[in-house]
This record gives sequence, structure tokens and C-alpha cells, in this order.
Amino acid sequence: MADIARLTQMIEPEAQALGFALVRVKMYGGTSDPTLQVMAERPDTRQLTIDDCADLSRRISDRLDEAEATGRDPIPGGYRLEVSSPGIDRPLTRLQDYDDWKGHEARLHLVGPIDGRKQLTGILLGLDAGRVAIDVKKFQTMTVDFAAIADAKLLMTDKLIAATQPLSAEGADKVIEVEG
Repeated sequence: MADIARLTQMIEPEAQALGFALVRVKMYGGTSDPTLQVMAERPDTRQLTIDDCADLSRRISDRLDEAEATGRDPIPGGYRLEVSSPGIDRPLTRLQDYDDWKGHEARLHLVGPIDGRKQLTGILLGLDAGRVAIDVKKFQTMTVDFAAIADAKLLMTDKLIAATQPLSAEGADKVIEVEG
């Protein structure tokens, strides 16, 4: 299995060199289809363009190829590299994300149950003394330690869509027909 901390240490400088903030490094797909997923964003827009993704992908590929050539391959065997923007229903991976996206609906999966709940869905209230605050639907406001959150993401709502307009919609209405 790949060492995500080591991969992050290799990938983060490549993202930063392009002016991007690293959002997540994750391996998925198991042994049948291993995929290294890298999510990054421009700090000013919270998005990446296709060209940004291609530039970052090339830098990461070069860095991983260099490691493999010197016998320090961080991912044993073959794998696929996927570089993307976090998207509209983005994962919340950094403590600051919970403050940045306060007022939006999110789903938090917890490491273990808190007050009998392993999942919290509601409106993010930001950070409260370094803990994540969320107004849980039909329950109450809760604060949880960042370390208690196994996985979290924003949920698609009209408010989120309005807050995350694309950088450009140019060409979005074009239909290209391909004969095959």
C-alpha cells in the first residue's frame, strides 16, 4: 500500500510551485484499479482549469518517475494518476475548510460515535475554539474535534451552486457531434 504522507510530501511542493493549494491526496481502487487521486485549487478562486490540472499532472508524473528511477518508488506496481479540482461538493480535508465554508450544508462521517451518532449532517457553523461546529438537522448544534472526523464533504445545494460559479462557462452550451 502507498504511503499517503510520503506522497503528500512529494506532491505538495509541486502544487505550491504552480501557486496551488493541495486539498487531498488519496489512493483508491484497491489492487484491481489503483488510482492516485490528487485534488488541488487556486487559493483565490478555489478552482482549477483543465490546463492547471494538466500542468500539475505533468509535474507530479515527472516527480514520481524520478523517484521510481532512483529506486524510491512510493507506489508499488502500476496505477493511474487523477488530478482534479475538488469540485462543487468538495471534500473538507483541512481544518480551515470548515471556517471557509461555514453557512453551507455538509455531511461529516465520524471515526466513532458521538452522542450515538456516527454521521452528522447539517449547516457548518465554522470553528469554535479549534473544534468544528455544525448545526445538525433535527437535533442540535454540536462541536467535534477535527481528529474525530474520518471524512467530510459539502452537500449540493442551491446556495452552494450560487457560491461556486465556474471560472468560465465558455463553450458549455456547445454540442459537438462525433460520428463513429
